[in-house]
Amino acid sequence: MKAVSKTSTIPPLRVNESVRAAAEAALMEGETLSGFVLEAIQFNIQRRTMQQEFVARGLAARDEARQTGNYVSVEEVLAGLDKTLARSRNTAAGK
Repeated sequence: MKAVSKTSTIPPLRVNESVRAAAEAALMEGETLSGFVLEAIQFNIQRRTMQQEFVARGLAARDEARQTGNYVSVEEVLAGLDKTLARSRNTAAGK
């Protein structure tokens, strides 16, 4: 038999009337305020996890560059960004 996991609650959140009114105005048809808050929490957990992973990758790259002495020049980075921007503009212009 499969064990059923219990759910937990998030502490109640006190907000002023304008924040609540703005949240209610942002609801999609059929969406509840509880669902909206849950989605916001899940989104921010994901966003913060991605930020932490990004920082960890950056620190690892820094450490590797220090160990190996292999760095990418500013000119190379900017040239790569220019190419990416040009491709995006060309794609957008073709639409």
